[in-house]
Amino acid sequence: MNRDNHRPALDRGALDAGLRQGPRLSASVYWIGAALSLLHLAMNFTTWFSTQWQATLHFAGLGLLALLLYPPRRIEPLAASRPILVLDVLFGLVVISATLWLIGSEDAIYARGVELTGLDQILALITIIGAVELVRRTTGWVIPILILLALTYVIWWGSWIQGVFRFAGLSSETVLFRSIFGDDALFGSIAQISVSFVFMFILFGAFLVRSGAGDFVVAVSQALAGRIIGGPGLVAVFSSGLTGTISGSAIANTVSTGVITIPMMKRAGFPPRFAAGVEAASSTGGQLMPPIMGAGAFIMASYTQIPYTNTFAK
Repeated sequence: MNRDNHRPALDRGALDAGLRQGPRLSASVYWIGAALSLLHLAMNFTTWFSTQWQATLHFAGLGLLALLLYPPRRIEPLAASRPILVLDVLFGLVVISATLWLIGSEDAIYARGVELTGLDQILALITIIGAVELVRRTTGWVIPILILLALTYVIWWGSWIQGVFRFAGLSSETVLFRSIFGDDALFGSIAQISVSFVFMFILFGAFLVRSGAGDFVVAVSQALAGRIIGGPGLVAVFSSGLTGTISGSAIANTVSTGVITIPMMKRAGFPPRFAAGVEAASSTGGQLMPPIMGAGAFIMASYTQIPYTNTFAK
């Protein structure tokens, strides 16, 4: 008997996104995601965790999920990815352990006059490397390169530049400290916005979409634009925009509306790649729709100290 007949079917969309697949992995991701959702509910509706620990656990949980789902490079799933998956889990445990140890030592670091020991600097460097690697896996090389340019600029080559962009430079210890601790650091105000607003909006948006709101949005879009020339493409744009108001995630938007709009566009004669491109662009733009605005509204409200309701209303 052919063993291939007993292998689980692979999700073409997950393959195209470069995600790992497998029944055991899916179960692990499911339970970690459920635990992470419950943890965020506890962090937002109880006073059990300080803001620093909220951001730290948020980073650790999402980082572990990203390492499980995104391989270091595009490879065939299942058997080919298992050895690398083990290494990724070990890498994630090292980064998470370093982060937890570092944040747990925060009071001792401040008691020393914000001086980092050699061990503290190593742990901070591991945390930063882990964060940059997670960004690389999920978004590509552009943002990690910008991060490395910014870090090396303030430590090293900023003093070589003449003119308005010249910078005297900071010590590596200072850069490591400010990258981890402080309001603008990795676990600062932006991370807290993600904990308190972005994650919760996406979580409740996912519940809303799963409850059937996504089908309702597509039906409304079909009623508005279904009979117009190029209507299926407009339906994709309208439905993704409306779904973005309750989802805030381009991926969730594509998954919930794309399964309907992409086949609809293909049946209307749209080339498959064009149909996929319309849905991807519409879903990416949809996450910028109010009230979530791709987290932009929350960040603006935090920095300007203007109430969130006034921020997205204007």
